[in-house]
Amino acid sequence: MDRALRVGIIGGGFMGEAHARAARSAGAEVIGVLASSQESSQRAARSLGAEAFSSVAELAGAADVVHVCSPNGLHAEHVRAVIRAGKHVVCEKPLSTDHATADGLVREADEAGVVASVPFVYRFHPMVRQARHLVQQGEIGRLLTVQGQYLQDWMLDPSAWNWRVDPAESGASRAFGDIGSHLVDLLEFVAGERIRRLSAITSIAYPERDGHPVSTEDAAALTVEFTGGAIGSIMVSQVNAGRKNALTIELAGTANNIVFEQEKPDELWIGGESSTRVISRDATVLGDDAARLSAVPAGHPMGYVDAFAGFVRDTYAAIQGSAPEGLPRFADGARANQVIDAVLESARTRQWVDVGEAAVEPLAQSSSAPASPASVTRPATAKETA
Repeated sequence: MDRALRVGIIGGGFMGEAHARAARSAGAEVIGVLASSQESSQRAARSLGAEAFSSVAELAGAADVVHVCSPNGLHAEHVRAVIRAGKHVVCEKPLSTDHATADGLVREADEAGVVASVPFVYRFHPMVRQARHLVQQGEIGRLLTVQGQYLQDWMLDPSAWNWRVDPAESGASRAFGDIGSHLVDLLEFVAGERIRRLSAITSIAYPERDGHPVSTEDAAALTVEFTGGAIGSIMVSQVNAGRKNALTIELAGTANNIVFEQEKPDELWIGGESSTRVISRDATVLGDDAARLSAVPAGHPMGYVDAFAGFVRDTYAAIQGSAPEGLPRFADGARANQVIDAVLESARTRQWVDVGEAAVEPLAQSSSAPASPASVTRPATAKETA
């Protein structure tokens, strides 16, 4: 294709703006936007310097690729419309509100022959690729234990409310679906193994927000077993005071231990039995894939915006016929939904769940239901809200 890719954006909020910025960074032309109402579409169009569209069909007809950044409950509808128009698609995670629907979207995209990707953008930090490279090269030895956490505090205020709290719009999982999906994808991507089974417990900090009952979790804690036998723990919370985007992964093996912290994205900690060291991002000493994603010289910091841009560049390269390493496709998005379903099933039944065999019932019971050890619903204490 001799001309720039024409990009359409569905969604007029923060994520729509992030996608538009990354699209332009990759050399594409953002031609239009569709939001939840005509007024919202026009407002987003002014902000993005693009045209306001009135339907998905109209937008898909004008674009080469459409980025779906609408609320989770609308993802499947919007993705199907784009695929049926024969256009490439980028869909925010979670791909759908359940694994069965997500799996269907994978099949539809494959049958249509379109490029379909999911922005698990943390994969695109160069030091994440370096961690993966070290694991692949056997530098950590046989994987023994895995730890991961993703902590935020934006839901700590008991009055905090947006569409993500409403299961009709976001699905039955909130914190784990929103940020736990990123964390699990990152752990499995770096480890090169999948979670085989898990035991999960979830909690709700406030049974009511802004006059609405709450049934989606604020936090989740998991014990996991990987396919190679490693065991681990995962903590996800959106009510952890002072933590903004504290995503950390730690993989310990028989030889070495590696730690990546998303809030220190240019560093990778490596621990051995007799010494520890910190590797700083420098393309001259990194593996090929990590070096490829190092967009600026060593000493200039890279971060979330750069990782997002790397994801979009690789998606567009795939559209142009390349096969970039580590591009998260719809199958990866469906995998995240598979794990989310398993977390919800385990929290509901208080049992270990084999990932891939989870069967989630309709939306969780209201917060007035009796609490159990696996699904705790209670007001926060004064200490927790301090």
